Parts: sequence; structure tokens; C-alpha cells
Amino acid sequence: MSFLSAGATAAVLVMFGGAGTAFSQHQAKPAAAASAEPAASAEREAPAAPQIQAVPESATATSAEQGQTPLTDTFEYERREWRLEKRRKAIEDTQFDINFRSFYFSREKFEGTRSEAFAIGGWAGLKTGYFLDHVAFGVTGYTSQKLSGDDDEDGTLLLAPGQEGYTVLGEAYADIRIIDDLNLYVGRKAFDTPFINRNDARMTPNTFEAIVLMGKSKLENGGVLKYGGGYFDRIKERNSDEFVPMSIDAGSDAERGVYTPGILYEKGNFSIGAIDYFSPDIINIGYFETKYKFEVTDFWQPSLAVQLVDQRSTGDDLLQGDDFSAQQFGIKVDLPVYNALFTAAYTEAAGGSNLQNPWSGYPGYTSVQVQDFNRAGEGAFLLRAAYDFQWAKGLSAYALAVFGTSPEDEAGFRQDEYDLNVQYAPPEGMLKGLSLRLRYALVQQDGGDVDDLKDFRAILNYSLKF
Repeated sequence: MSFLSAGATAAVLVMFGGAGTAFSQHQAKPAAAASAEPAASAEREAPAAPQIQAVPESATATSAEQGQTPLTDTFEYERREWRLEKRRKAIEDTQFDINFRSFYFSREKFEGTRSEAFAIGGWAGLKTGYFLDHVAFGVTGYTSQKLSGDDDEDGTLLLAPGQEGYTVLGEAYADIRIIDDLNLYVGRKAFDTPFINRNDARMTPNTFEAIVLMGKSKLENGGVLKYGGGYFDRIKERNSDEFVPMSIDAGSDAERGVYTPGILYEKGNFSIGAIDYFSPDIINIGYFETKYKFEVTDFWQPSLAVQLVDQRSTGDDLLQGDDFSAQQFGIKVDLPVYNALFTAAYTEAAGGSNLQNPWSGYPGYTSVQVQDFNRAGEGAFLLRAAYDFQWAKGLSAYALAVFGTSPEDEAGFRQDEYDLNVQYAPPEGMLKGLSLRLRYALVQQDGGDVDDLKDFRAILNYSLKF
């Protein structure tokens, strides 16, 4: 793969050629990380390990649905000694991430058929420290193996098609720190953006073959400007062991990648940003979002968020064979009250086509466990309540309801969804790293003479980082 070979070449040049004077000697972190002061060059912090969310957050930490949503010198004696010390430090700073996952999935569909499977697997990976203060490496292998699952009940996405197990090298990348707070990632890696992300709601996440530049700048007014851009060439879907062109994964026969520039401004409780996904001759997706938290009192801090999605065909219209466009508007209010979080949201889809999310979970505020509520002309209203049980640290739950309207397509019908989620993830003690999550969804359709859709999931994770 060209990205991997390019990354390996750059890494070898930096490791064995020394660090150039044009490079800063300070610690940098990915753009999505929290702000931190640069460390002295003699003592570096370990780079952050891949942030795979194996252990789910508390139900009140966020109202986001699961699966929604981070580039040489001389050879005299002193330089050789310096390089050897930096290599030793990079090895010492290596972080390991091992996650065991067991997943049971059962869905009774509208037409009366069933998808069911029970799988076991997870992943093991590592991220080195920075060699010569500028180059780190990451690698992660994933697997999912069948415990049970009939061939005629395929479709859970826990296993490969045909209820087959799979194993894949999902991550193999170089993290090149160009200067402080500016990093280049080259190779196979997981990323988290609204329309290109892990979508980690089955056994293993999406990962991508890409080259991505991410940076962060502190502004004089106290704000932070985060920015990034890249080219995504291929994707490994959640239940696959192969990387395929992004356009083929979207449903086209043509082979195209995706260009993704984006920017985010944050200051205090306010943020505003946008990101674009352009695939020549396939699709262009524009996403905008702004948020603000109102600190009325210590216990009364509601937040407001607004999102806009615009999707349209590009170039030779090789995705659907004709031009198309679709838009969605969303607004969400979160209200934390002591140990509870209450959420209300509304979305409205417009245009002549259903909205699409071929490389991610859908980021709409009313996209929940089963349905995305993003069909052309479809509106949806969400109510959600979450609670942290203080008598059992790590135990939380939420319930939600989404009430949809009829889509433009006369063959479509209005749908409502009701979800219940209970999760236990001890924050400390002998069980720290363990999480158990039970999820149930009921989707009712108003018309079509169909059964209710019922979706049940039980997920056990155990995460070990060292």
C-alpha cells in the first residue's frame, strides 16, 4: 500500500538520519486532545494510545448514540549517543492496549425474519513513544470469532458474511510530529469524525488507509483553533478483513478516495466548526455544527447544539447514476440535573434523496440504536432521560423515544423507536476495565402490515492498558 510504504520511508529517514533543526523539540498531541503545556525535550510524556472506546461512558456523560460523533542530521559520536537515547525512551514509552469483547446480537425484523449471532474476539495493539522526538508507530490487530450463529440468520455484522469469523491487521501507521501540535498520520488507522469514523457498535471498528494532517493553535483571545485535512483511500468495514476503495464501499463500481478538510474553533463553552468530505464523481458531504453551554448556576447548565448536513452528487454521478441532493437540519438541548441528563432534539430531512453515511455511524441527533430517521422528507423528535446510580458506582441507564413523521416516498411509512440501555462499568477497584452493556430497541411502523422490529444486544468488554 502506497501510504504504508511512504510512511515507512519517512520514518526510516527520520530515525536514522537524526532530527533536523527545523523540527521543534516539544511534545505534541493530536488535534482532538486537550490542551497541554510542552514538555522539556529531555523528558517526554508518552504519546496517547489509540482511543478505542471499548468501555462505554456513563449514560449521563453524553447524549450521543454509540457509534457516532483524530512528519535529520549528522552522524558524529554525540549525535549517535543522542539518537540511541531517544530510541530507548521511545521504546520505554510504548503503550499497549488489549481489549476482550463478547457480543450477542438478535434482531427480529419487520418482515418476520431474524438475524442472530454470538461472537467473541476484540483487539490487541501498541503505540510506541516518539523516536528522535518525531516519529511514533502504532499497530493493532482485530478478530471476531463465532460462538454461535446459523447461516440463515446472517446479517448481524458481528461476523463476516456467511457467519464467518475473521482476523485483520486493522492499524499499522506512522505518527510523524512535524512541530508542536502538528502531526501527520500515514497508514492504516482509526479516525473519528462525523462522517468518517470507527462506528464501533459491533465486534470491531472501521479503520482506514489514509494520510491525515492534524493541528492545533492557541489564539490570543484564549480560544483554540483545531484543523485538519487528509485523503482517505480505503476502508475496512466493521465486519471485514479487507480494505476496499472508499467509493466502492459507498456503493459505486468506480474507485475513488475522499478528501476531508475541516476546522473547529473552541473558546470556553462555545464551539463552531465544519468539515467537508469530497469524493470525485461520487458524493460531497458538508457538515456544520455549533454548541454552547449556558452556566446559569452550578447545577443548572443547559447546552444547545445545532447541526446542518448537505449531501450531493459530484462530477460524473457514478454513485446513483444521476444527480442527487439531500439536507438535514438538527437542534438539540441537553439539561443535566444532578445525576441525571435530559435531552430533547429535533431533525428534519429535505431534498429528493435519503441521506447517506457509508463510512460511519450517522451523526444526526435523532439517529439512535436502530433507525437514523434521515429519509427524504422525514422529521423526528427525540426525548431522552439518563441517570447515574450513586449507590452503585459505574451503573447507569437511559431510556429514549423517537417519534418520526412520514417520509416523502409514498412507499415509506412513519416509524417510532423506543430504546432502553443499562450499563455497568466500575471506575475503580478490581473490576476496573470491565463493562457490561445491555441494549433493547423496539421500532414500530405505522403501516405496511409488518411486525414490530425488536433489537437486543448484550456486550461484555474487558480493557487492559499498560
